[in-house]
Formats: sequence, C-alpha cells, structure tokens
Amino acid sequence: MAKKNDLLPGTLDLLILTTLKRAPLHGYGIALAIKRLSDEVLTVEEGSLYPALQRLLLQGWVKAEWKMTETNRRARFYTLTAAGRKQLGVELSEFQQMIAAIGRVLQDA
Repeated sequence: MAKKNDLLPGTLDLLILTTLKRAPLHGYGIALAIKRLSDEVLTVEEGSLYPALQRLLLQGWVKAEWKMTETNRRARFYTLTAAGRKQLGVELSEFQQMIAAIGRVLQDA
C-alpha cells in the first residue's frame, strides 16, 4: 500500500525542474522546498533525489556548481538550463494530460 507522501511515478523530475525554475538550490534545499510547497504532503528521500539530479545533469536539463550555503557549508547548487525549461514545458503538458485522463476515468466513481 502506498504511503500518503509517495510520489506518482514520473513526477520527481517534474517537481525538481519546477522547483529549480523558482531559484537555484542545493539538493537538501530542493527537498525542503518540495515538502514546504506541498504543505508537507510530499517528501523526497535522498535515495531518490540525488540519482534524479544526476540524471537531469546528464540530460543537460540542469547544471551544477559548488557554492557555500547560508550555514557556511560547501554544497552543489543546481540551476535550470534553457533545455531544462523546455523539458519542463514538455513534462508539465504530459502530466496535465495524465491528470485529465485520470479525472475522466474517476468522473462517475
């Protein structure tokens, strides 16, 4: 049985790209932003987040650079690239189509 905060398959990239559209963040900051913006319903675990960020880097949808955090720690900050902005549009469109299709199926439930 899925827990309340489990992400739907395929939504993690969309959530990360959307979060990075707002501002560059380090990994922990991305996880915190998703949790905060979802009113603490969604939790992204490190075991899912960092492989997803690596995948997004390899796709060229985000770039990363080492910087100091507000707590004076060295962290890798991720920024959305132009290709990432384009991909965000694709992912958002596909997600909206999926939600609409699910809504149609559930309409008379």
